[in-house]
Amino acid sequence: MNLHFHPAFEQRANAGWGGHPARRRRERITSSLLGKNDGNIRCPRVIRIGFDLQEGQDPLSHLHDLLIDEGFERPEDLRQAIVIPGRRYICSPSKDPGCPLDGDPAEVLRQALMLGLCTAQLFDPQRPVIWTRSSLSRVVDLFDPAGFYQ
Repeated sequence: MNLHFHPAFEQRANAGWGGHPARRRRERITSSLLGKNDGNIRCPRVIRIGFDLQEGQDPLSHLHDLLIDEGFERPEDLRQAIVIPGRRYICSPSKDPGCPLDGDPAEVLRQALMLGLCTAQLFDPQRPVIWTRSSLSRVVDLFDPAGFYQ
């Protein structure tokens, strides 16, 4: 069996493949499954963590000083004194302000401990506590993904 293709086949194969660049549209998706408490897919927001930092405020040095003032040697020691959730949560950046860095020391250290257990996308209580300027400068909402899988 011999197949012969017409020379115009290549042009017809791409017909309707896309419009002129001036006619293409781009739209932002503004919907999210995160924060839904009802319906078939539930990923409720559990908690918001982070600090409301002022311009030029260094959270790392402030929290290390607070840690020493409260009688702890290192961030990992906070696990013994502060109760945190025992399961993983999804992290999503929040534009809302967090708690003030000069607030109640117990709450500030709880927030710092939890931020130290977060990556940009996940809160994991099993990972080591890592404090960096970047991680302590985030404000994130934690969402429970359990309803998504049920």
